[in-house]
Amino acid sequence: MHIGLIGGIGPAATDFYYRRLIAAFAARKAALDLTMVHADTPTLLANLVAGDTAAQVAIYQRLTHRLVAAGAECVVVTSIAGHFCIEAFKRVSPLPVVDMISTVAAAVAASGLKRVGILGTRVVMESRFYGGITSAEVIPPDAADLDDVHAAYVTMAAAGQVNDAQRAVFNAACAKLLDAGAEAIMLGGTDLALAFDARNAPFPLVDCAGIHVDAVVKLAIP
Repeated sequence: MHIGLIGGIGPAATDFYYRRLIAAFAARKAALDLTMVHADTPTLLANLVAGDTAAQVAIYQRLTHRLVAAGAECVVVTSIAGHFCIEAFKRVSPLPVVDMISTVAAAVAASGLKRVGILGTRVVMESRFYGGITSAEVIPPDAADLDDVHAAYVTMAAAGQVNDAQRAVFNAACAKLLDAGAEAIMLGGTDLALAFDARNAPFPLVDCAGIHVDAVVKLAIP
């Protein structure tokens, strides 16, 4: 299957998806057929804050038509913040959309987790992953920490790199969420791969980007 990625939102997340797809296909001795198009992080974040679903869907449609022209057979939005309009996009997309929200919800249900902390943008945290998790309670940081996590996250995502101060904000928020009874921390922003590694994190993670990539691989290599 020819995979279409809408990347650039942010650049580090795009790199994570690309590298993980390369590794997964190589491990299965399968050829990776992939085309990427670039969306703009500041534009996405502005539309997210404004709740402008129509504007962001129009961007996705335009980019997906490019993917169609390149021969892609599915489309993947490499951003959790970018999923704020995913249902509207799915209704008009010229390609099947690999939806992260339903994919992660299924993984959380299968895990048996009942209380999960979440990091990401303000909208993702306050909406508790857009209300997509029904099998577990999703716990956002408290009000003060939520502002700090949002600011650290959007700055990190736009830059495509994490600094020590941002990492400290994320780790402090995680510690409080775990103390409040969270059994795991959901990486509710795909760029959080810059700050956390699911392979050696000191606490359980729900790696949304990793789960999403694995779903794409399963679809592309039945």
